[in-house]
Amino acid sequence: MKTIHCNHLNQISNSAELIIDLCRDLDVWVFKGEMGAGKTTLIKAICNLLEVRDPVSSPTFSIVNEYATDKAGIIYHFDFYRLEDPVEAIEIGVEEYFHSGNYCFVEWAEKIPSFLPEDFALIEIEKREEEIRHISVKLIHQ
Repeated sequence: MKTIHCNHLNQISNSAELIIDLCRDLDVWVFKGEMGAGKTTLIKAICNLLEVRDPVSSPTFSIVNEYATDKAGIIYHFDFYRLEDPVEAIEIGVEEYFHSGNYCFVEWAEKIPSFLPEDFALIEIEKREEEIRHISVKLIHQ
């Protein structure tokens, strides 16, 4: 496990760079943290470094957004916060997305724990103060 200390929003790009270096070999990245911890903000910073050509926003209502990039092919960004039943994830084809070979950035994965692949990156964001975050990165291999 690696812990990254982000003491100000202007350091988010540096944090994103470290996360990319640590997680680049895994397709599924799970972002965990309380509401307002900065999951989407961190995903935006990562997408910026991967040269996403599309606007990056939380897919809270659509469940999944697809972004084209210049560096990493297609990226899928999931937000399962509003998911009522895990079966809804199957209905949108989550398993196909997770095994597509493309990066899948997942918020609120605790709503679909049984559908996560055996190998994924767990990125936990802990809000300490207004702009201070501690980000722990674990590579999960089950």
